[in-house]
Amino acid sequence: MTGQIKDFIRTIPGFPHDGILFRDVTPLFGSAEGLELAVRGLVAATNETHFDKVAGIEARGFIIGGALAQELGTGFVPVRKKGKLPAATISEDYELEYGVETLEMHGDSVVHGERILLVDDLLATGGTAAAAARLVDRLGGTVVQVGVIIELPDLGGRAVLNSMGLSVATLCTFPGH
Repeated sequence: MTGQIKDFIRTIPGFPHDGILFRDVTPLFGSAEGLELAVRGLVAATNETHFDKVAGIEARGFIIGGALAQELGTGFVPVRKKGKLPAATISEDYELEYGVETLEMHGDSVVHGERILLVDDLLATGGTAAAAARLVDRLGGTVVQVGVIIELPDLGGRAVLNSMGLSVATLCTFPGH
C-alpha cells in the first residue's frame, strides 16, 4: 500500500454550515486500500492493549468499529442516538454547539469489568466520546483507549478525554475546525 490516510479524506468547505471544513471519510471507507490503512493503523496504535469489545459511535464509528472488532476478534457494541435501539437502554446527554444531544447503549451491551476500545471517525471537542465513555463506565466497563481516524486538535477534544484518564490514538490531524 502506498497511500496515506489523508490521501483518502475529502475536505468539503461550508458543510454543514459556513465556516466549517468538513472532513469526509466516505472516500476512505469506499476504498479497499483506504479502509485497510485505517483498520491496520488503529490496530497498530492499540496493539499493546487487550480489549473485550469495540464500541463504535454512530454512525461512522460503526463502520470502522465493526472492522476493528473483526480484526481484533472481539464483539461490537453500537453507541446510538436516542430512540434507535430496540431493547432497554441507558442514556447520556452531552452538549453540542447549538443544543443538547443524547447517546444510548443497550443496558446489557457491556458486562462489568470488560475492557472497551471506543472508536469514531473524528475527534473534535470530545463531547460525544466523553458521553460514550460515561455510558460504558455506568455499565461497569472500562474504556481502555479511544481510537479515531481524524483529530482536530485546535478544538481540544484530546484534553477533554485525557482529563477523564483516557488515552487517544489518532491516525491523522487537521488544523482548524
